[in-house]
Amino acid sequence: MSAGFAAGAAPFVIGDIQGCQDALRSLVARIDASSAPDGTTPTLWLVGDLVNRGPRSLATLRWAIANEHRITAVLGNHDLHLLAAAAGIRPLHRSDTLDEILAAPDAADLIDWVRRRPLAHLEGGHLLVHAGVLPQWNAQRTVELASEVELVLRSPRWIDFLRVMYGNVPARWSDSLAGADRLRVIVNALTRLRFCTPDGTMEFNAKQGADAPPPGHLPWFDAPGRASADTTVVFGHWSALGLLMRPKLIALDTGCVWGGALTAVHLADRSVTTVRCPRPPAAG
Repeated sequence: MSAGFAAGAAPFVIGDIQGCQDALRSLVARIDASSAPDGTTPTLWLVGDLVNRGPRSLATLRWAIANEHRITAVLGNHDLHLLAAAAGIRPLHRSDTLDEILAAPDAADLIDWVRRRPLAHLEGGHLLVHAGVLPQWNAQRTVELASEVELVLRSPRWIDFLRVMYGNVPARWSDSLAGADRLRVIVNALTRLRFCTPDGTMEFNAKQGADAPPPGHLPWFDAPGRASADTTVVFGHWSALGLLMRPKLIALDTGCVWGGALTAVHLADRSVTTVRCPRPPAAG
């Protein structure tokens, strides 16, 4: 049993879903069929990017809301993109699959549910985020900083914040940051980070695997002296990384939306459950 969780209470963590609801239902059915012989429903952690790019974003979001009693879902960059599109701040891209959500008769309620999700969750010695953690932040600090953004997203000022959320600067954390700059760095680290320099300066263009970092950069989790290294960080976002498990790290975006797999890891024993995902139709 993973340290920090009571017997039988360790959740299953599921990677980026991105609107692939058929794969999600198949995966959860396998989890439910193979666990909890006492009839207890297993709890599920979702690493963010519930919606977008996959074929059934609305159905996936409705599933999450219907199963709110058993899930903890953190916000990913595609979830934030949904909020920005709903607020009229960002246009939809050709590859987006958010139209059904925005056109739903209860769209306002759906958006309200999304913007009340956390950006980080700490429990049982495991820190759940979508993308990454800057080297200066330990687990508790990460949750505290995430809460600063969560308070704004859940407030009447949420649309004003989304107007200034996007951008790549500042690229490095400082405790002296304030206002929009401070919140932007927090969001970028938690929802976009892959590579950074040893001092935590973020790089936002490279999407390749961890073995091919841009010059002078390294995967965020390999930053020397990373303050969160004593906590198991669980994340997705990085499909080129795939499933990666180290003693204090679990990455599980296995590219379902790109025809890969949807993956779950049980935090009790790190057992892996996967379902294959259909290859998306060719463009054109």
